[in-house]
Amino acid sequence: MFKRLKITDYDFKLIAFIIAINVIGNLAVGSANPSYVKKELLGSILGFFLMVVVSLFDYNVILKFHWLWYFICCGLLLAVLVAGSSSHNATRWFEIAGIRFQPSETAKIMLIIFFAQFIMKYREKINTLMFLVSYFVLCGIPMGLIYKQPDMSTTIVIATLVISILFVSGISWKLIIGAITVAIPSSIVFLSMILKEDQTLLKDYQRNRILSFFYPEKYVDNAYQQANSVIAIGSGGLMGKGLNNNEITSLKNGRYIIEPETDFIFSVIGEELGFMGTLAVIILLFLIVIECFLIARRVHDIAGRAICVGMGTLIGIQTFFNIGVTTFILPNTGLTLPFVSYGLTALVSMYIGMGFVLSVRLHSKPPRDKREVSFLSFKGE
Repeated sequence: MFKRLKITDYDFKLIAFIIAINVIGNLAVGSANPSYVKKELLGSILGFFLMVVVSLFDYNVILKFHWLWYFICCGLLLAVLVAGSSSHNATRWFEIAGIRFQPSETAKIMLIIFFAQFIMKYREKINTLMFLVSYFVLCGIPMGLIYKQPDMSTTIVIATLVISILFVSGISWKLIIGAITVAIPSSIVFLSMILKEDQTLLKDYQRNRILSFFYPEKYVDNAYQQANSVIAIGSGGLMGKGLNNNEITSLKNGRYIIEPETDFIFSVIGEELGFMGTLAVIILLFLIVIECFLIARRVHDIAGRAICVGMGTLIGIQTFFNIGVTTFILPNTGLTLPFVSYGLTALVSMYIGMGFVLSVRLHSKPPRDKREVSFLSFKGE
């Protein structure tokens, strides 16, 4: 399982980016809700340990058990619907000894691992109808279970993940263009349907979140959270009001920011660390995404490439949605900010996912042919 590893092949740069963003996250969570500091720190330590352990294992060995990860993923998602605990109109968690475990967060990582190997195994059949039907059926099962929780935002994230993995697998451009041609009008039709009064596709609170984005003056109660978030970020100015400040003008201190330690942690950073703090967060997360893509470019096997692109896409899309929500340029989605927001399952899962990226960097061989570097072509091993 282990190879002779060279310390020079270890991506310390990526680790430095992860530690830096997680430190900021720990400080921000501690300021938003001091009662979560110990749990968040424990999650960071556990996550870092698991990341290092996973990185030392050859990812190709772990990929051999891809069906096991898929069935565990679907089993946990099914179990949470049957015996999970409910909160905020959703059933997404197991409560164990006072600690919440959210299967949909671990599902993101397990599905990246599963589809990376699935595409590797059937790479010669990627452009066939049989493969595409199988691929989307296998995607649809966990996505359907997550949608039933209900958790539309995570469903969209996973859909983005599996499409990005398929995109780098060498799928025909004709199929890509065809899919885009169908997806754009379908999205417009779907949006028009869910905005109708008698629609049944979304829960009322989900529909109201979308309507409050388009008509904030009409849905004031639903737009309240995001409006206060924008005010908080703007009030921080260049350098912010300082972590753990006692200013009476602070929206966080006045409890005007709801869920400050999770979905709206970026608002806390904007208010207390200012423009420079938010810029640091954006740059660090951007560098992590870019590093994942750079590692993907240097590996010669499609599974390793898919893992790196999948993790880069996951961090990138969640960052985009979270910051988009807190700055009111997107409807409220309920997605956390990677390595920053409070949430032990999400944090540890992200660390494990990055452990696989480090494993790809450490255990993969460099391309034998320059043409193999291309994201859109694969010549085989």
